[in-house]
Amino acid sequence: MSFLDDEKWTGRVFTGSWERAAGGDAAVIEPATGDELGRVGIASPQDLAASAAKAAEAQRNWAATSFQERAAVLRRAGDLWQQHAAELKDWLIRESGSIPGKADFELHVAAQECYEAAALPSHPTGEVLPSEAPRLSMARRVPAGVVGVIAPFNAPLILSIRSVAPALALGNSVVLKPDPRTAVCGGVALARVFEEAGLPAGVLHVLPGGPDVGAALVEDKHVRVISFTGSTAAGRAVGESAGRHLKRAHLELGGNSALIVLDDADLEQAMSAAAWGSFFHQGQICMTTGRHLVHASLYDEYVDRLAEKADHLPVGNPFTDQVALGPIIDAKQRDKIHGLVTSSVDAGAKVAAGGTYEDLFYRATVLAGAGPSVPAYDQEVFGPVAPVAKFTSLDEAAKLASESEYGLSLGIITADVAKGLALADRIPTGIAHINDQTVNDEALAPFGGVFDSGTGSRFGGPAANIEAFTETRWVTMRGDVAGYPF
Repeated sequence: MSFLDDEKWTGRVFTGSWERAAGGDAAVIEPATGDELGRVGIASPQDLAASAAKAAEAQRNWAATSFQERAAVLRRAGDLWQQHAAELKDWLIRESGSIPGKADFELHVAAQECYEAAALPSHPTGEVLPSEAPRLSMARRVPAGVVGVIAPFNAPLILSIRSVAPALALGNSVVLKPDPRTAVCGGVALARVFEEAGLPAGVLHVLPGGPDVGAALVEDKHVRVISFTGSTAAGRAVGESAGRHLKRAHLELGGNSALIVLDDADLEQAMSAAAWGSFFHQGQICMTTGRHLVHASLYDEYVDRLAEKADHLPVGNPFTDQVALGPIIDAKQRDKIHGLVTSSVDAGAKVAAGGTYEDLFYRATVLAGAGPSVPAYDQEVFGPVAPVAKFTSLDEAAKLASESEYGLSLGIITADVAKGLALADRIPTGIAHINDQTVNDEALAPFGGVFDSGTGSRFGGPAANIEAFTETRWVTMRGDVAGYPF
């Protein structure tokens, strides 16, 4: 029997046990072939309400569990990602369209997220404060309660586990709503791992569902913290609803990240990073390099080299063929990508490579002559498209990079790292990499964006995770009962 035995989860949601979903079920589709891989349960708002109430009840006992026991569950979960990596890798490739290397990376990060989270229960939980009165005064970090996690399709395992693992480790229960298009990789797999790791029943709930279930999760009175990863438009709605219901929302949203190539850059070295930044996972990454800003002295050669590399990147089924790019997640997303490419050409950009597709396989695309007012330059494409613009001075580079509604990641290629760091300091983003492209992630590093890219760093490392998934409580103790004037 396989670890993800479909007899267990077909048509069901996970509430600590596998229950029939009130919302029915839906096919799990392999985008590369259109084949049905299984059928996953689809939750209804009624399922969500029942799970949230059950999670609130289970959370009290879980929070009271010793820190050693919570840490042990997280360590076992980390081991299980490694033990079952071969089976889970196939699911990531087939369900989400990942190439094998990207699937390996997701599994590595999933294990590391659990190992890093395993250190949180034993982390210091507060501080002793001075007090005007004769008493012991403390600020303690306590679990928030029920944490709602809404995760997208593009990196379904990483973008679920990076909230689920630390939230559980810190004594919360979790209700996870994965994208129905990747409900196995982003949901069923987590349910099975934590089930096998010994997490008590009712502490984790996995409810694939549509926007109605997401809205119910944000609104439910039992849910105190929302961790949302997705589009900026959807994030605004989540943030507005969370504000009305007086609960915290951590929002990791879209991006249109710039890679700046200075005049002293070695293009031979830069080209691999440039291509990876735009074409990794078909560009379906929030940190994708969406704008290549290249010094005018290097611009023509850069476009030629990047176009040549793009033309030689094979596109196809990553489960059966050795390819660099797999399929776009669905036809709606493919058509959005192609619409931005064609409208960019209408706006004056030139297709230097790609710009075509077959079924859901979109070729790596390079757009020369890009810049402000070109749609693929101005907007988040979420596809394998590299718009290239030129600049003539550091001031112009900083201005172009900063003129975006987003502020997620930044890459700078230069022979002078001090100059690169100084330039990065002029461009507001949540992440910056000198001599690297924009797509990077580590379980122990803080992650998040500014402006329309989200509400700042709140994943990675003890400081960000403790801030995200606990509340601060002031506690005092006196030897004798305090006396007052009346």
